[in-house]
Amino acid sequence: MPYAEATDGTRIAYQAAGEGFPLVLLAGQSNNHHWWDGIREDFHDAHRTITIDYRGTGDSDKPDTVYSTTGFADDVISVLNELGIERADVYGTSMGGRVAQWVAAAYPERVRALVLGCTSPGGKHAVERGNDIRRALAAASTAQQTLLTLMYTPAYLARTTGPYQTMGDPDMPYYTKRRHLIASHRHDAWDALPDITAPTLIVHGADDVFNPSANAPLLAERIPGARYALIPGARHAYFEEFRSVASPLVRDFLAGAITTF
Repeated sequence: MPYAEATDGTRIAYQAAGEGFPLVLLAGQSNNHHWWDGIREDFHDAHRTITIDYRGTGDSDKPDTVYSTTGFADDVISVLNELGIERADVYGTSMGGRVAQWVAAAYPERVRALVLGCTSPGGKHAVERGNDIRRALAAASTAQQTLLTLMYTPAYLARTTGPYQTMGDPDMPYYTKRRHLIASHRHDAWDALPDITAPTLIVHGADDVFNPSANAPLLAERIPGARYALIPGARHAYFEEFRSVASPLVRDFLAGAITTF
């Protein structure tokens, strides 16, 4: 397993596949690179995909220290440095979209094009999920089933049996799950969003209530020149269930991003 060394010495595991211009794929909170299983291949016609195991997940080190979305962004840059990649496209979903915001805002010279999926700016400006959803996710007896129905439509769950790779890294220690939760909760990139210079596409499931779809136009209004697209009928894991729509949308954007903005 290849590793990059973060600025604090933490080893960050990464995975690279395919050929072409680099595309960094960033997973959701408390998930490792398997979030992208079965999807990353959609981009290998034009991209070399790079995934990472966030610190605290997968094969990366799991220090019991403060985690943050800005720190995760720094870890992404450490991976790019290890691979000798000066510039890449970046596609982050859920908490990965929060991390991607910081990659693009703090390291604009490293990002050619940016895709933010099912994410939010965080902080007081974000549209938060309802208290009923929070309570259901907090109850041990209902949390897993609630998360499944927030991720996928009933029709999809009826015709599939899993494994569902968006349900969290099963081998994460409890303390790193807590560290991830706090990092995502404390994310607030509102003031930094206007600093993003990369062409930006925002994608969201229209029926996403886990991270409400109203965050998509908020981000688009805040990031200069950004566009957004809502996928009808899709929930939080739009990129998996609706990959036949989402992947071509993102591929087409990345192919034309530099010339159409």
